[in-house]
Amino acid sequence: MKISKLPTPTLPSQAGFTQWLTTGAAIMALAACSGGATRPPADETPSVEVAVLAPVLITEQSAVDTDDPAIWINPDDPAQSLILGTDKGGSIFVFDLDGKIIPEKTFSGMGRANNIDVEYGFMLGGEPVDIAVATDRNENKLRVFRLPEMTPIDNGGIEAFEGETPELRRPMGIALYKRSSDGAVFAVVSRKEGPSGAYLWQYLLEDDGNGQIKAGKVREFGTFSDVTAMNEEGVAELGEIESVAIDDALGYVYYSDELAGVRKYHADPDAPEANVELAIFGTDGFTDQREGISIYTINDGTGYILVSDQQGNAFRIFKREGEPGDPHNHQFVKTVAVSTNESDGSEVTSAVLDPRFPSGLFVAMSDNQTFHYYSWDDIAGDDLKKAPNGVVATP
Repeated sequence: MKISKLPTPTLPSQAGFTQWLTTGAAIMALAACSGGATRPPADETPSVEVAVLAPVLITEQSAVDTDDPAIWINPDDPAQSLILGTDKGGSIFVFDLDGKIIPEKTFSGMGRANNIDVEYGFMLGGEPVDIAVATDRNENKLRVFRLPEMTPIDNGGIEAFEGETPELRRPMGIALYKRSSDGAVFAVVSRKEGPSGAYLWQYLLEDDGNGQIKAGKVREFGTFSDVTAMNEEGVAELGEIESVAIDDALGYVYYSDELAGVRKYHADPDAPEANVELAIFGTDGFTDQREGISIYTINDGTGYILVSDQQGNAFRIFKREGEPGDPHNHQFVKTVAVSTNESDGSEVTSAVLDPRFPSGLFVAMSDNQTFHYYSWDDIAGDDLKKAPNGVVATP
């Protein structure tokens, strides 16, 4: 596959700063350094000022259309950690922390790569290995890769939503969960269309005995609001569920019911009342669709849930731990406007990877075939907590 690469965009000399921008030359300058993201949107009053957070760096361009990132933390040398990014043209691009594509690790030949997630210490052949699992919407499959080599270990792909009609089989979002009690690893998968109550399926991933991974469905769950919104042509369109995120440490799964809110369930399929919705939050304040979800974890059980306000070109941030006596009351904290445009997927870690990201790294997709890397220090500002410097959070 031929990949057209453009030079890495030139950023301001002091990366990660916040600029106050209005229309005219200032907005044009932002567009030049951030791949075309502009503020304010065309339908807003031109005189309104909007604070836009610039990234530390922007990756090289992928081939067709970026969608969702995942972060693999190298346990031996965090500076050699990897960013995995799906491209809807059928590839998974792998980037280093400088945003450079690593060609020998990039995997192509999929139908339509949608979302991707990483889990650590899956037992395969009696040895712990790290894995990435991605959805292939066109082929109706899950693809599993051994990390950091990006070697496929799925016998050519695992069938998703098997037995459903073709229009209900198209997998999109995915999140991996490692159960602390026994180390079992699960994949929670969303799809392009699905019924309320069974929109998401959860699979147990297992060693097939031949060095490959197989999967078996263990539950169906997930309320869907069935809300519609007008598209640009004035036609009512049904929302969907794409983004899924799992908090391994606390044992919860979150997903974006795009036009309604963020819904929360137990991640363990064997938990009491596992299919009972625990919360819905983020029901207001969004421009239109709720998209990528990522969870900034601090080892004391606190942290933040970041949700993409896709059409608002911003991320809305909620408390991870809830409120005292009510862990499912996720209060809104603040909104951060970013340079990414129409961001669909994102990921964050509180691990210290290198000096540019002293309290963690936040990665977000932008619609110009790139991913943007932000320092958590810049996202946090003076409002949010930061993981202790020098302490690497458990992956």
